[in-house]
Amino acid sequence: MTDSRSDRFVRSHLKTRHLVLLVELGRHGSIAHAAQAANLTQPGASKLLGELEHALGVQLFERLSRGVSPTWYGKVLIRRAGAALAEMDAAHQEVMELLSGLRGRVGLGTVLAPATGLVPKAIKLLKQRHARVHVAVNMSTSKVLVERLRGGELDLVVGRILDTEAADELNFEPLTDEPHLLIARASHPLMSRTNLKLDDLMDQCWILPPAGSILRDRLTALFLSHGLEQPPETVETLDMPVVASLLLNDDMIVALPAEAVQPYLDAGLLKILPFDLGVSMDSFGIVTRKRHQLSPGADAMLLALRDAAASIYPHYRAPTQG
Repeated sequence: MTDSRSDRFVRSHLKTRHLVLLVELGRHGSIAHAAQAANLTQPGASKLLGELEHALGVQLFERLSRGVSPTWYGKVLIRRAGAALAEMDAAHQEVMELLSGLRGRVGLGTVLAPATGLVPKAIKLLKQRHARVHVAVNMSTSKVLVERLRGGELDLVVGRILDTEAADELNFEPLTDEPHLLIARASHPLMSRTNLKLDDLMDQCWILPPAGSILRDRLTALFLSHGLEQPPETVETLDMPVVASLLLNDDMIVALPAEAVQPYLDAGLLKILPFDLGVSMDSFGIVTRKRHQLSPGADAMLLALRDAAASIYPHYRAPTQG
């Protein structure tokens, strides 16, 4: 609930020129220089600063012999003023984009499996609808991507929320879970084996995700539950071209959802080993920030992700709008 005192301050006292002055004072540390940068006279800038301090009842800047230095209160106001002006700059850009046809930049983060199926299909849909929207795709682990989302570097993430402390700041729209299979090249010696056991796989070179990822933790738990150590021969990577090349050119194995290498499976270049790994990941989904209005381009990307998901995942239902 909005504090009525804060609401009165914003509506009755705060003006755009106050925000501009705060940002310039933070940059220059001088009322004279800040006034010049804000296109104000020095007396006018001093008056505006005095108005803010009177309205808030706190000192925002210490007056020094060679300028001014922000107090803790001043630092808070400078940071928030900068964010507010940045939002208004973004609003202006979005209006201009809408006037000239939808365009702009969308930062999209994705974990591995949807990066090879859902995300390309969604981008194709987006480009069919709005060709001038630029999409920058980042692939990493959910933890890294969600931190970038929270910091405003990304607009949307297709992944998981692992940090319970961050959950209150985020919206999560589940898409599907990820049953993982053991995959190797079609000519791998183990393809002809029956009744494979986990012990039989420990002499193989495993391609593993980085330490700290959910899949790595679950594979480690699987090995330990069978009284086994980590495979002695491993390669650690999340890079799909590298994974595919290693699999196609050597007798390595990897735990992946089939979606991640579906074209290779369809072509008969890779096959699924006859072993029930018994490892499944939690559902991944579309993650966005709460109380944050997406830009028109990012909103169009969200709609494209939902439409693509509806055509790929049989149990997915897009949220009702309105």
